[in-house]
Amino acid sequence: MSKFTIFEGAATALVTPLNEKGIDFEKFGALIDWQIEQGINALVICGTTGEASTLTDAEHKEAIRFAVERAAHRVPIIAGTGGNDTAYAVELTKYACSVGVDACLIVTPYYNKATQNGLIKMFYTIADASTKPLIIYNIPGRTGVNIMPQTFVELAKHPMIAAVKEASGNISQCVKIMQLVGDQIDMYSGNDDQIVPIMSIGGKGVISVLSNVFPKETAEMCRKFLDGDVKGSAEMQLKYLPLIDDLFSEVNPIPVKAAMSKLGFCENFVRLPLTPMEEKHADVLYAEMKKLGLDV
Repeated sequence: MSKFTIFEGAATALVTPLNEKGIDFEKFGALIDWQIEQGINALVICGTTGEASTLTDAEHKEAIRFAVERAAHRVPIIAGTGGNDTAYAVELTKYACSVGVDACLIVTPYYNKATQNGLIKMFYTIADASTKPLIIYNIPGRTGVNIMPQTFVELAKHPMIAAVKEASGNISQCVKIMQLVGDQIDMYSGNDDQIVPIMSIGGKGVISVLSNVFPKETAEMCRKFLDGDVKGSAEMQLKYLPLIDDLFSEVNPIPVKAAMSKLGFCENFVRLPLTPMEEKHADVLYAEMKKLGLDV
């Protein structure tokens, strides 16, 4: 067993309802309540899908504090507090811990990147400052830096580094990480099209974009696997694959914002450099949502 298992199943990488004035906390609260009522296992606040990179410092902190209070211990709250400025990531992580999050999600440093040694030092520095477990977020397609499997041997030694959200898309790399440290840290899929594949090598679940739209079903997909119904879980993975593809037909979170606005949970509003979903892609997305039984 790893040192902390923060959750098993599906955690939603939650959208942040925004409008011209800022965060719409009324809609944000309703969305958090609905996700929990639908049976989601955890919520990730201010991740990529939550548009953390264009939130002000004040908005980022307020969104985290609000989510902790609204969830009221019904599910674990995981705050995105990473960045490419280690000192700021430390400050934000300390703040998130102080307001009661259950864990923090720490992305690899984007743009300035780092050597593998630099990654270890950065993650250790943040972990040393944290009073809550950390989930390391590996997403080389966005950050330009990949955490190599051998690097996790060092990362796993830190008592506060509990898990990895693996979004490299490289299953061979995931297998190697699990072989090296799978008994010391948990792995979550960071890609909705690889939930079952990663769980098949011992992953604990997913940090999901799909579950914004289908929280109950994404959690059920994971639950089936954990309960031994691999066939049922795999069938759900394949059933929702067209929608997953549609949710990534433009840069995340553009499509999921369009989907959630269609369901009434937020405005179809994203901050530049993101722009609202192109009509030709949106039409395909809405048709697939309708096909899956949603009233759009």
